[in-house]
Amino acid sequence: MLSMIGLLGGLILLIILTLRGVNLFIAAPICALLVALTSGMAIFPVTADSNFINAYMDGFAGFLSAWFFMFLLGSLFGKFMEDTGAADSVASYIVGKLGMKHAVLAVVIACAVLTYGGVSVFIVAFSVYPMALSLFKDADLPRRFIPATLAFGSVTFTMTSAGSPEIQNWIPVKHLGTSPYAAWEVSLVVAIFMATVGYFWLNKMIKKAVAKGERFAARDDDPVILERKRPHPITGVIPLLVVLLLSFILHDVLQQTALIVALLGGVLSIVVINYKYFHNMANAINMGTTGALVAIGNTAAVVGFGAVAKVSPAFIAAVDAMTHMPGNELVGAAVAVSVIAGLTGSASGGQAIALPLVAPGYLDMGVNPEQLHRVVAISSGALDSLPHNGYVVTTIRAICKETHQRAYWPLAALTVVIPLVGVALALSLFITF
Repeated sequence: MLSMIGLLGGLILLIILTLRGVNLFIAAPICALLVALTSGMAIFPVTADSNFINAYMDGFAGFLSAWFFMFLLGSLFGKFMEDTGAADSVASYIVGKLGMKHAVLAVVIACAVLTYGGVSVFIVAFSVYPMALSLFKDADLPRRFIPATLAFGSVTFTMTSAGSPEIQNWIPVKHLGTSPYAAWEVSLVVAIFMATVGYFWLNKMIKKAVAKGERFAARDDDPVILERKRPHPITGVIPLLVVLLLSFILHDVLQQTALIVALLGGVLSIVVINYKYFHNMANAINMGTTGALVAIGNTAAVVGFGAVAKVSPAFIAAVDAMTHMPGNELVGAAVAVSVIAGLTGSASGGQAIALPLVAPGYLDMGVNPEQLHRVVAISSGALDSLPHNGYVVTTIRAICKETHQRAYWPLAALTVVIPLVGVALALSLFITF
């Protein structure tokens, strides 16, 4: 009981501190320590093999090891797009052709294409943010909606849909023996629903804010748009296509590391194509590397909390309860994955923990593996987007330089509420038909 109180208390405290803007390098370890103390976990390595310090740092260092090069190259990619004026050029072209009223749609489409093309959702935000900032500025839209727009195009109707190369759609393949296109018919219906309703809701929120007098507010640290000759818009699109194509082509061979090659190709293509348009390459490199370290550090701090939480007795008991729920198996799997993803702040973490426990028994009971695959994938992308989620923290704080108080609630509407309704829709279709 004490461990459960500590786990829930630590999670709630982390969410509150995150919403209040407390530095995550301080907030996450403190909340993890609370979980450790209430779970009877040793604090220092000299005391026991299983201890708070090792558990936290294994999670922290593991994330750094797995993602450092992707964050670094993704941040450099975004800064190079910004410094050369390529992002501004693409944004101006889109606004000129489609009109300012379609600025939000352009950002959503750009994120969706990159995500479905195999670029990690973390890196999509780095890549598209410079263009999104320019589009929102040209259209005079409140910038606090940029994180929600980036997230909507990345982690809702694309990330968990049939055929998506994102890891959230591939983890079930290993455990269920299915294909990435499992239950594609229902997946298509759910994706269209989430895209349509989510886009309508996003536009409604932005229009309501504009009607109240909110406008784009420039900041001192915004990139300065100089009166200079800009590169042709196509030179801003080509690097994005390079990233997309290399990621798609190499994904099956290199798996996650294909993104390193893809992003490196994108960075080099910007340098080659737009070298003469750089305003200050040295500064862009410095800003890009610093931004990458802040982004990956914030995310790793939260991952460390999840690593401690996962070895607590309360978490183990919660997983056992969630994975042995009575009633319809698909509903049970959806609840289990959603809750575990919320506790760990990770969609992939929710699947990786729940599937080895529920898959064998459910398959033995005759549950359709393709239906289970799709329910697990979609449900993993709902409660994972609570305030302490690594992607949420990175996108809001490190990339868009917003606060949770200003930017999180629109993002939550699109990445928590909409996917939850999508899960309910998928379940109703599977159970009915």
